Amino acid sequence: MTDTKTAHNTAQWLKSAAVFCISIGLAMAMAPFTFLAPALSFFVDLAHLPLDGAQQINTDTEALLSAISGGLLCGLGAAVWLITDHLHARDPALARRMITLTLLAWYVPDSLGSLAAGAWFNVVMNSGFLALFLVPILMVRTSHEAAA
Repeated sequence: MTDTKTAHNTAQWLKSAAVFCISIGLAMAMAPFTFLAPALSFFVDLAHLPLDGAQQINTDTEALLSAISGGLLCGLGAAVWLITDHLHARDPALARRMITLTLLAWYVPDSLGSLAAGAWFNVVMNSGFLALFLVPILMVRTSHEAAA
């Protein structure tokens, strides 16, 4: 695969992951106020395994925190989109470093806070989410190192 095609495929993958991130963020932000509320309650129950219905989003404070965290997740996706769209083609190494640092700035505190809150399974879900972005970045880095 040519470098141009690899860069294009990486950018497409990153943009798709960004759209997914934005979508999840918007859904989280709006869920407590819409028909998505049961899905959000299922998510927090899943994060606090076992699935027992003990965790629900049913207070104003929980709805506020869901709106804030959903908005931040949406912003994370938008940042990845913009870095990919405006910088990746010109300086892929810088774009990869920026995206990686941005993701780690989300992943580490989110995961540590999840563990502190007893929601260890959220770390597993976070890791899958992180992989959506890091897999294409690592694949490109590996292919560039192999070509060198």
